[in-house]
Amino acid sequence: MDDRAHQQGLRWWQPACQQCSCCYAARSSWPSLPPPPPRPLLLLRPAGINGRFPGPTITARAGDVVSVTVNNKLPTEGLVIHWHGMRQVGTPWADGTASISQCAINPGDSFTYEFVADKPGTFFYHGHFGMQRAAGLYGSLIVDATPEQDEPYRKDYDGGELNVLLSDWYHENVYAQAAGLERKDKHFEWIGEPQTILINGRGQYECMLGKVTRYHRGIDRYAKTCVRGKEAKLCRDEERCLRRSECGPYCPESQCAPVVFDVEPGKTYRLRIASTTTLSALNLQVQGHELTVVEADGNPVEPFKVTDIDIYSGESYSVLLRTNNTPTFYRPGAFWISVGVRGRHPKTLPATAVLRYTNSKFQWPGSAPPETPAWDDIDHSKSFTYRIKALRNATTAPPPPKSAALNRTIVMLNTQTLVGGQVKWAINNVSLTLPATPYLGAYFYGLQDRAFDVAGEAPDGIPEGYNVSRPPGENEGYAARLSDRVYELPHGALVDVVLQNADMMREKASETHPWHLHGHDFWVLGYGDGRYDAGRDFARLNTEDPPLRNTVVVFPHGWTALRFVADNAGAWAFHCHIEPHLHMGMGAVLIEGVNKMRELNVPREAMMCGVISTSAAVMTPATPSTAAPASAP
Repeated sequence: MDDRAHQQGLRWWQPACQQCSCCYAARSSWPSLPPPPPRPLLLLRPAGINGRFPGPTITARAGDVVSVTVNNKLPTEGLVIHWHGMRQVGTPWADGTASISQCAINPGDSFTYEFVADKPGTFFYHGHFGMQRAAGLYGSLIVDATPEQDEPYRKDYDGGELNVLLSDWYHENVYAQAAGLERKDKHFEWIGEPQTILINGRGQYECMLGKVTRYHRGIDRYAKTCVRGKEAKLCRDEERCLRRSECGPYCPESQCAPVVFDVEPGKTYRLRIASTTTLSALNLQVQGHELTVVEADGNPVEPFKVTDIDIYSGESYSVLLRTNNTPTFYRPGAFWISVGVRGRHPKTLPATAVLRYTNSKFQWPGSAPPETPAWDDIDHSKSFTYRIKALRNATTAPPPPKSAALNRTIVMLNTQTLVGGQVKWAINNVSLTLPATPYLGAYFYGLQDRAFDVAGEAPDGIPEGYNVSRPPGENEGYAARLSDRVYELPHGALVDVVLQNADMMREKASETHPWHLHGHDFWVLGYGDGRYDAGRDFARLNTEDPPLRNTVVVFPHGWTALRFVADNAGAWAFHCHIEPHLHMGMGAVLIEGVNKMRELNVPREAMMCGVISTSAAVMTPATPSTAAPASAP
């Protein structure tokens, strides 16, 4: 850990409040560096950590061992924290996924996450129990390269780094949202569009910082510019201010204050951008500046220039920005950073922040914020996504193993359907439900047959003749069910997964879904429209320079193919990162290396729930059996 991170940790120390707290430390893996003292980190409310929102930024150095002790003081609910993008090699119990890698931390209990920050990049952490991420449990996790490693683009910026954490915000609490999603038949209630888009936890509601144009009134006919300066009377209402997003931009020391990034002219800055949104796909642009994309999900990519980027929930990027504008009367040295909704008909005004040159004489930009590209311009999204390729000759991003070594292909059909009167998302006709016993613990102690359904694997493949351009109810023989079955993968198997998107319950309606795989990076081999046809499409997959990612999108009525090596023993979630979609069953569980899993030092306290808790008196790890070979190609 560097001094900067240590100082940040101290800055966030506050007296314990009534909800949840934790602290963290890091131990360097290098003997020459002494471990820093423990420092405070987290104190969770449904919308805050250590009384802050978002949570404090954790900064580590690649190779550090990060230790986080979470003390749950929530009175009525459990919690877990997932370290998004950390592969957790050898520590699958620290992945932070309730019912998969661990039990939820009960009220009054504590749990220590300890894991290696295994590579440099832009990451974040968030709650992974119920819909706690939507309630505000998240923060940035930045892993810097060591001097020996360096990053291929580190020499390309001299102005420093700017952290941009994007999210969306709902006024309705997550308990009411979850209850609406679980109601049956005509009582089902979708969560709707967010009230505010947030940049680093700040945003406005019923007004926007910049000038309102016809474009903005097309989103909200009552849109207006927030009250500024001496006329900002709303800021005297401290109660409204502290509830965030309910007053004008000038609320000192409150979440309503505008986000301002002060930059020196003539410098190049690295913007670390990550999205933790509950629902929204977003587009970010910086007025008057080009962006050079250099990193995606912690992996270097071949640099390319754009005027804006699309970013989906679960994704992260680094872009380089050159401050090369000369202030004039019409361009006063202050520029809008505008973040708007993509992929859904927007009902939420774009979020705005200010990029301000230090030689600017003006506090605000002189023009209106730039317009977000049309929400339904899917070709714009595809154009950006398809340009992302692995950095040439990068030792940290090797190409994937060749297709001749492939052991298994899993095709996942993504549909929306009714199960027992409830609206669910299903994968191959199965909507995921999670057992009371964590999968990792069940396999470690050999209790699979008591913990969940082991009568067979989760289904694989699209039914013959299934029309992805028609709703499920119009496909003969389609019937979905609930299940907690898993996919078992031998250790070391080379696996392809094809995500197939299809019609929802409405005809000609299909959405973009960002899928996140825990415990791995994977190679994105390609995208296509319509139904995936292995005989036609397999030979067209990119195995020369596919990017490494941990989150990937599947576009409406299309497919996405990815490849990974199942070399990380554990139980790993693979799911849509849209919070209500996961809540409604859009996910799967991959079990890797069962025999290797039983050689792990799984902490007993992380697994004491479900059938394990009732068998605790005689519990010993299962004896590894003879390792099964990977399936034949």
